[in-house]
Amino acid sequence: QVQLVESGGGSVQAGGSLRLSCVASRYTFANNYMGWFRQAPGKEREGVASINTRLGRTYYADSVKGRFTISQDTAKMTVYLQMNSLKPEDTAVYYCAADPMGHILSPTYRYWGQGTQVTVSS
Repeated sequence: QVQLVESGGGSVQAGGSLRLSCVASRYTFANNYMGWFRQAPGKEREGVASINTRLGRTYYADSVKGRFTISQDTAKMTVYLQMNSLKPEDTAVYYCAADPMGHILSPTYRYWGQGTQVTVSS
């Protein structure tokens, strides 16, 4: 069974930084996509960033380009989301997701973590 465990959420002031981590257990990175999504209260879940873990190719939502960076540590089966220059509108529950198919930023991934709260105050 695939398990994804996120960590690293918290509360920061606008302009601050956080790094989220997602550890995948019993799951292979080969030929797979892993992504970060977020969902704010009353809003739909949206894709933030994703990575093709075999090619290392990355994808970003326009709203986070230049501020967020997705990366991976294959040996640790971990994907990171470095978030800089955070804004109050980045406040949401952030989810890690994984899928063998290339869903890129569409929230149709097969496997999901439990989510971690990120709160950015002005």
